[in-house]
Amino acid sequence: MALAHAILATLLDSSQSGYDLRKCFEGSVGFFWQASFQQIYRELGKLEEQGLVQSEAIAQQGRPDKKVFAVTAEGEAFLQAWIRTPCEMAPIRDDLLVKMFAGFLVPKVEMLAELKEHRSLHQERLAIYQQIQRNAYANPENLSEKELFHYLTLCGGIQYEQGWLNWCEEAISILTKSSASSVSPQ
Repeated sequence: MALAHAILATLLDSSQSGYDLRKCFEGSVGFFWQASFQQIYRELGKLEEQGLVQSEAIAQQGRPDKKVFAVTAEGEAFLQAWIRTPCEMAPIRDDLLVKMFAGFLVPKVEMLAELKEHRSLHQERLAIYQQIQRNAYANPENLSEKELFHYLTLCGGIQYEQGWLNWCEEAISILTKSSASSVSPQ
């Protein structure tokens, strides 16, 4: 997936400025696709050059005009074509897994600390997802088609976090038992 696809998907809901897009991005697509303000603004310029988005300058009192972007018909067709194209399984690129692979180079207590930190981070993210689920999708059977696809994306995120938490728990348990059994009696 390219940043262009994430931006177009986010702009489908409403026309937005680059700043508003970034804020919206943080609460939706941003959970699984990261981008800085600079990257978003640069990509919006490219998308506009390609005719996939159009902008409108909105006058603001005492401030420079705000540029608001909307997806064009060409942008929607571009996104539809991308959705219809089969995607490959995304490779896992995770620092913690590489650290784990070479973790025997440091004391187990250091890897345990790293695992516990990641467990905490994944618990926090899962809590956010579950709160979104309770607030926005309390009755999944009554969702519009658009909301249904957003809900299914959220369900994928919830299962992803639960999987990470299960792995963290298993790794902590194994390393803790291994540490206890490797202590030699005196």
